[in-house]
Amino acid sequence: MTITQNKTPDGLELIVAGRLDTNTAPELESALKQIEPAKQTLYLNLKDIDYVSSAGLRVILLAHKIMLPTGGKMVLRQPSEFCTQVLEATGMDSILTIE
Repeated sequence: MTITQNKTPDGLELIVAGRLDTNTAPELESALKQIEPAKQTLYLNLKDIDYVSSAGLRVILLAHKIMLPTGGKMVLRQPSEFCTQVLEATGMDSILTIE
């Protein structure tokens, strides 16, 4: 898995590529914990995710929880077809903001 960071006018975009599973989720979790959540938007770009497991979903929810208390928000950008299917199957598509 690779994680690329891009600053945006209203926050930060993390472009995540590869597999988001038990082996790689801790890497994304570590990157998320270094983000200053204060009133900004965190974009998780998931267009190049090949696979996401329950461990990956847990980290995606963690990103959402990190941003909320300070007035920030998390937006999933361009989830891959596989990610979209998993988000819909788990009902997370109704909880998270997806564009």
